[in-house]
Amino acid sequence: MAMDVVDYEIKGSEMQFVEVELDPGEAAVGEAGSLMFMDAGIGMDTVFGDGGAQQGGFFGKLLGAGKRLVTGESLFTTVYSNQVNAKQRVAFAAPYPGKILPMDLRQLGGTLICQKDAFLCAARGVSLGIHFQQKLSVGFFGGEGFIMQKLEGDGLAFVHAGGTVVRRELQPGQTLLVDTGCLVAMTPNVSFEIQYVGKIKTALFGGEGLFFAKVSGPGTVWLQSLPFSRLASRVFAAAPQRGGSREEGSVLGGLAAGGLLGGVLGGDDE
Repeated sequence: MAMDVVDYEIKGSEMQFVEVELDPGEAAVGEAGSLMFMDAGIGMDTVFGDGGAQQGGFFGKLLGAGKRLVTGESLFTTVYSNQVNAKQRVAFAAPYPGKILPMDLRQLGGTLICQKDAFLCAARGVSLGIHFQQKLSVGFFGGEGFIMQKLEGDGLAFVHAGGTVVRRELQPGQTLLVDTGCLVAMTPNVSFEIQYVGKIKTALFGGEGLFFAKVSGPGTVWLQSLPFSRLASRVFAAAPQRGGSREEGSVLGGLAAGGLLGGVLGGDDE
């Protein structure tokens, strides 16, 4: 399927969104729930499977939907197409604090492997598939699991990562040890393995888990400083329903505030 060539602008700092400009007849594919706004001349069409498989007949649609279901995504994607004779804009927002990365698949050799919830949107024609890790150790202990997303085509795709993002170019034989949740994306020629931290004391009390992701060049990797799983665990640990294991301010300040609030709500009994 021919790729649409789209213009874009990424706005914001911590909570970013990407604004895509569509010429007449062009379209973009968005992940479910990612839409922020769109001009009135853009039409929406929910398709079964991914946007790249919609011309492949029923079995093509079924295969595309099956790939997305395996990676934990929705069975449906939404295609936003420009239906008027003027440029129109559609914007897609990041789901949590971080950065939106524009990935030109043509410059990356046509394929990008990324974590299964990283895809945000893409130009029409980019295919969303699945990538199976070849080694069982990666599947059992790799943090992101046995299955990752595979983006294919020669157009633009937009990937979201948490916190700050760093791009590392790995030379042949060069190895990097990464927290398993911090790996966002990589080119397919990068070798991905799992390595034990090495010491029982470090594994049990170091707070970093039992395993590292070992990535080896040649190729390119993108790393994130704040995986969503890490953010969610901190929020859950401090949630009121669990008693709020950590509260802001000092103990005395908390007691004083509690007493003052109780007095206001309960009134003066004397």
